[in-house]
Amino acid sequence: MFSQISATLSHTSSSLTATTAFSLRSFCRPKFRLRPSKPSYSQTRRQFSAVVSMDGSSSPPSAASVDSISEDLKNQMLGNQSGVNLGRDSADNGAQIDSVSPNRVKLKLEELKWDHSFVRELPGDPRTDLIPREVLHSCYTKVSPSVEVDNPQLVAWSDSVAELLELDPKEFERPDFAEKLSGSSPLVGMMPYAQCYGGHQFGMWAGQLGDGRAITLGEVLNSKSQRWELQLKGAGKTPYSRFADGLAVLRSSIREFLCSEAMNSLGIPTTRALSLVTTGKYVTRDMFYDGNPKDEPGAIVCRVSQSFLRFGSYQIHASRGGDDLGLVRTLADYAIRYHFPHLENLSKSGSLSFSIGEGDESVVDLTSNKYAAWVVEVAERTASLVAKWQGVGFTHGVLNTDNMSVLGLTIDYGPFGFLDAFDPRYTPNTTDLPGRRYCFANQPDIGLWNISQFATTIAAAHLINDKETNYAMERYATKFMDEYQAIMTKKVGLPKYNKQLINELLKNMSIDKVDYTNFFRLLSNIKADPTIPEDELLIPLKAVLLDMGKERKDAWTSWLKSYVQELSTSGISDEERKKSMDSVNPRYILRNYLCQSAIDIAEQGDFEEVRRLLKVMSRPYEDQPGMEKYARLPPAWAYRPGVGMLSCSS
Repeated sequence: MFSQISATLSHTSSSLTATTAFSLRSFCRPKFRLRPSKPSYSQTRRQFSAVVSMDGSSSPPSAASVDSISEDLKNQMLGNQSGVNLGRDSADNGAQIDSVSPNRVKLKLEELKWDHSFVRELPGDPRTDLIPREVLHSCYTKVSPSVEVDNPQLVAWSDSVAELLELDPKEFERPDFAEKLSGSSPLVGMMPYAQCYGGHQFGMWAGQLGDGRAITLGEVLNSKSQRWELQLKGAGKTPYSRFADGLAVLRSSIREFLCSEAMNSLGIPTTRALSLVTTGKYVTRDMFYDGNPKDEPGAIVCRVSQSFLRFGSYQIHASRGGDDLGLVRTLADYAIRYHFPHLENLSKSGSLSFSIGEGDESVVDLTSNKYAAWVVEVAERTASLVAKWQGVGFTHGVLNTDNMSVLGLTIDYGPFGFLDAFDPRYTPNTTDLPGRRYCFANQPDIGLWNISQFATTIAAAHLINDKETNYAMERYATKFMDEYQAIMTKKVGLPKYNKQLINELLKNMSIDKVDYTNFFRLLSNIKADPTIPEDELLIPLKAVLLDMGKERKDAWTSWLKSYVQELSTSGISDEERKKSMDSVNPRYILRNYLCQSAIDIAEQGDFEEVRRLLKVMSRPYEDQPGMEKYARLPPAWAYRPGVGMLSCSS
């Protein structure tokens, strides 16, 4: 029944709905055997019916609200040491301190305060060689960056990420900064390693994957005891590289750097990026997997996150069974201790006990099992994240379980894309054709599928039971619908959710391939005046409602009449509504063609366009006079191979 969420998103013909529908019976079935007794997904389907009805409405009033769960959990916090701060108003994981304080701490690279809890507290690989192999009974392998450089250059950097680390911005001016952040010159205090994890790729269990070209340098603690991992992507081979070279190219590195920071500025939880440097060496890549490789400039992104733990970090150990199931518990304890400390000692609370059926045996008490509370919070963070993606039209492109953060962050920017023309079936990943498993409309379903794999993994280690597993998935469904409806309500400037009006809007947008971002931005110019003549209603939207015949103009006019009537009864002034709508509907998004323009110039040695694009995307909700070209509709060349759609090659 959760496929109704996809149907709610598509709002188009039955043929589109059919492409986004998934049967939970096959969709949620684990691809590796975990234990003889796994949760009943037919039961889960019945429970979803109570959470998401056929018409897409959210759970009945008797169900506990998601916000109350989160609030009750956080009211019992012992002190959050992780620095995790999610949500629209503070979801930049640190952007609340983007305005530089004159009295803030300013450290040199050599003065960063390193900690290495991951290496210190978790079992590691006894071997340190780089030979590709299966790494057993270990969470990581110690490995140093091995990338070769030749006069590396600093392409771009993030002052706001430097502030999170309390790094002096003047450090970017150091002549040896590029060498330090390429890994070719070791940072004082680092203890580098590559993480071991597995994952489902396109729905199939892929076994061991791991950090094949990302090397974590360690964790930096700032003066607020916030923990930030620094990781170099493209720094060389690890035992998890398989047959790859462990390197990255400038093309994909620019995309990852810019999107990490752009998503942060949009208010969407994400990993961050401190710096981007070229290596001065060339890397061979077959971009389209068509037998025509070419040499491309190499590059390295320094990624920053509270943690790079993924769903697959737990799956790999559960899939091996036996004693390795103990590693699932060990890794769960680690995550809770450092990133969910408010779950360590929950007190009994009636508001944290939930009925999922009849009788005492159907009660889930989150205070009696910290692992259950943890899985529920991971599910809710993931649901909230996906709802935010849908709100801005972001399509991740590769939602494998190894690309899912347990902190609910957007992670691993590969062939991502923001919607240009509204198409629920849009996928930016050429590898995702023709099935479109990871298309825009499917993302909520895929989020649930991934949560089901994660919850089943934790259950395999006997940390949660079947009721708690199914309950976590219920919470995902309810949280997603609550947040998605709230986001869409804000985007159209209404005081409450109007399903019929929003459904009809998205249907019209899909039929006419209307630009998603520019439409919602212009919609705030509509006046709440029912006396406006019909032939003038479309004028504020003429820049996005293009090449339409009379039938389609009539359809839009009909919708706008209903919309204006709804606005006129809201009691909100035009000025107040426009201000509110403009705060949630961005003027600027990181369109793929903008990335490509910056890449083309950067590959010639000019990095100014990358830096300019970074600056524009740092204020996506502001008009920014003089920067209007960055909000234009994509040119015709934007739809050529390698721009509008990309492969996983990087």
